[in-house]
Amino acid sequence: MMMGPDVFSFGPFRLAAGERLLTRDGVPVELGARALDILVALVSRPNEPVGKRELMAEVWPDVTVEEGSLRFHIVALRKALGDGQDGARYIATLPGRGYCFVAPVLRSSGTVDGAATASFTGATFLPARLARMVGREDSVRALAGQLATARFVTIVGPGGVGKTTVAAAVAHELLEGFAGAALFVDFGLVTDPRLVPVAVASMLGLPIRSEDPVPGLIAHLRGRRFLLVLDSCEHVIDGAAGLAAEIFRAAPEAHILATSREALRVEGEQVHHLAPLGCPPDEPGLTAAAAGAFPAAQLFLERAAAAGAPLDLSDADAALVAEICRRLDGVALAIELAAGRVQAYGLRQTAALLDQRLPLSWTGQRNAPPRQRTLQATLDWSYGLLSEPERLVLRRLAVFVGPFTMEAALGVVTGGAVDDAMLFAAIDSLVAKSMVATRPVGAMMRYRLLDTTRAYAQQIADDAERAALAVRHAGYYRRWLEQLGGDWPALSNAAERGPYLTAMNNVRAALDWCFGQGGDAGLGVALAAAAAPVFLAMSLLTECRRWSERAIGALDATTRGGSEEMHLQAALGMALMFLQGGSDAARAALERALAIAEARGDALGQLVVLGPLHMFHLRIGAFDIALELGKRGAALAGAVEDPAAAALAQFLLGISLHLAGDLGGARAALEAALRHQPGGPRASTIYLGFEGQNLSGAILARTLWLQGHPAQAVEQARRAVREAERMDHPVTLSVAMIWAITVFLWTGDLRSAEQHVAWFTARAGNHSLGPYLAVGQALAGALALRRGDAEAGVEGLQAGLAMLRGARYEVLTTALEIALAEGLTATGRATEGLALVDAAIRRVETHGDLVYRPELLRVKGRLLQATPQASEAEACLRQSLDWSRRQGALAWELRAATDLAALLARQGRSGEAAALLRPVLDRFTEGAETADLQAAARLLATLN
Repeated sequence: MMMGPDVFSFGPFRLAAGERLLTRDGVPVELGARALDILVALVSRPNEPVGKRELMAEVWPDVTVEEGSLRFHIVALRKALGDGQDGARYIATLPGRGYCFVAPVLRSSGTVDGAATASFTGATFLPARLARMVGREDSVRALAGQLATARFVTIVGPGGVGKTTVAAAVAHELLEGFAGAALFVDFGLVTDPRLVPVAVASMLGLPIRSEDPVPGLIAHLRGRRFLLVLDSCEHVIDGAAGLAAEIFRAAPEAHILATSREALRVEGEQVHHLAPLGCPPDEPGLTAAAAGAFPAAQLFLERAAAAGAPLDLSDADAALVAEICRRLDGVALAIELAAGRVQAYGLRQTAALLDQRLPLSWTGQRNAPPRQRTLQATLDWSYGLLSEPERLVLRRLAVFVGPFTMEAALGVVTGGAVDDAMLFAAIDSLVAKSMVATRPVGAMMRYRLLDTTRAYAQQIADDAERAALAVRHAGYYRRWLEQLGGDWPALSNAAERGPYLTAMNNVRAALDWCFGQGGDAGLGVALAAAAAPVFLAMSLLTECRRWSERAIGALDATTRGGSEEMHLQAALGMALMFLQGGSDAARAALERALAIAEARGDALGQLVVLGPLHMFHLRIGAFDIALELGKRGAALAGAVEDPAAAALAQFLLGISLHLAGDLGGARAALEAALRHQPGGPRASTIYLGFEGQNLSGAILARTLWLQGHPAQAVEQARRAVREAERMDHPVTLSVAMIWAITVFLWTGDLRSAEQHVAWFTARAGNHSLGPYLAVGQALAGALALRRGDAEAGVEGLQAGLAMLRGARYEVLTTALEIALAEGLTATGRATEGLALVDAAIRRVETHGDLVYRPELLRVKGRLLQATPQASEAEACLRQSLDWSRRQGALAWELRAATDLAALLARQGRSGEAAALLRPVLDRFTEGAETADLQAAARLLATLN
């Protein structure tokens, strides 16, 4: 039988058809050849009946067999699969017809572009699965099969029908087939369609470093088997539809399951209409047994029992239950709300209230308020059953967007007629009456109003009540940010980020109100200033820019020039720097922030602003200005009692001294920064967007190599990368790898350099770190050059440098140009390389990255030997030696001494050459296996 290269995944099994291999959790399963053929035939057509004759003809194409042989192999196959054990179902017998493979199946190609399909081990982030789901088993099974084959399915139905519940069940059903790579995104927390891709990227741990996060999101998902569930899309349908279409088109291994009240109507979408639960019919003589066979009645009875009102359903009561279910159109949420009232009012009175208060005459028009019309009548009735204290608390709770904590409720809802005791009692009652949902997150309970309930409660509150709630809500989250903002961890995985993202949605809602009509702009300014460092810490740069600009525009005479404007301007400058590069707008914002801090005599504020301003000047290549800022920061650090700020100051000074060629001063500063223990105040490091302490270790590694400690340098570089990886923060890890790669290239550890360049480039692409992609290309070119492929090296270096100059990212320009000059010489373009080196020498003398001066002079001396100016080579090499000794750069000194000794030897001055090289080599106490020391030792041996 012919089989393609497809791979089928179901439950714990993986069937590689082309390899004729079945594995369970990675372990091969012993299976006969005929049984394996039957499995391939069935699993290729999941949820599709396969006739016995058809199956026998396919498995035994040239042999006539009895039906008993087929049954024998089916039995063996079921036994191998464990069919029927612990509820597992794989192969169903269709009496008189044949067989059907009924388990959800994921089908994928064994290769993508000739390479094995990449697996993805992302964090699973799904809502809890219900212990029992009534009346939806067939829907879940059908959706699982449809999603496996079509890849993009939208569950469409009215509000409250159970779309989210079914979507979560489908995701759990398919989870093993995706190796746990599934993400559930609830857009009920998002109000702006433009934030749809931001929400998805944030939940995946991707920093938002551009106006359009979609390319980075696509790059992250491309080639990965992944299940993405987009829930409650109707109110952000334009954003959700556009994102789903892009992912479906560009990420062929991604599967998308969406829920919405209407279809997304984009290419690739398959629509699954989720019907209401089946209701007992309106017919005379309906019995309890007959009524209980319908899913709507089953749900009603189960929820009533769970609420403390178990019903011993009689035939007489069956008609009442049937009527309630029909009047509620089989909508699960409405049925649950009604069932929750039986304990208090009894079945007959509940039916009577339903008749009096819930005519269910909604129209469901598209222009109706979101999450309101479909259950408007149900919520009118439910609200009428509440006590006055419960009504008051419910209206106040409606100010929260998404889940909230009891602490937040106490901070916002209490006051006036509501004290702590009333709040606790009301929430307990509202939870019991299904008006407030609960979900444990770690050791804490999160509460949430259903979206329809929240919209309803907001509608019935008067303007004065809503305004007072909005003020308390914004004030609470301002205090929350001020208390926690300095300690926010650099979160990058979904499990850690979830609670924080929920709280930030409340911050966004508060900011929207503050800067909207009738809001409190002054409170908005304070809230935005408190939120800015958190947006930066979470790499939500577009939002940081948006709210900072909004708040700065709302400043008045009382707030202009204050600490709030200082923090807003600093945050705006940082966001603009990452989004736009070294723009004038970014510089202006940062310089305005520093001027405010200076005018206020705020030493800590100055230090906090000096961090991003220092980074700005490093990125644009103004190393001399960055050094001055670093020295100012170090002077200010003594005036503040903040260990994190002091560590930041030492890091800024250390990297500047390193680039200026003051290696001794740099080492002292960097080691001081590393002595700071995490856990203290961190406000001073937030604005950098990465962890400065970790990067101190990466710069220290370079310093150690330059000072002649290559083994210690490699160990320190690897430690910095490991620590950054443990932090799971993309920017910190990327910067640490950049500096570590330079150490590996310097020591000649090309294998480590190659591994880290590949790793670095992949992460830069996944996380939309634009300039770093150019850095990766240039470093790959430098690596190719070291491996002897000069043409490829020059090409990669030139392309990378061009992109970096376009982005005004000049931190590594000199180091990369040194490599490029050597590559040009190796390809017969020494004159061009010499001109490049001369320009670089002039630039470092003007702008201050003097650490490269000895190496530039050495390379110039080498290049001169291939030109008519060869007589000047010795002078250049001796200048390189002199500058190396001034800087204490023993590594540069060894390179210069080796090149000069080789030149002297060619001139017949071997004794002088040996006398020059031997004392330099003897000063090294480690690293004999590194490239430069081996080259020097080989040369010295020939001289002797």
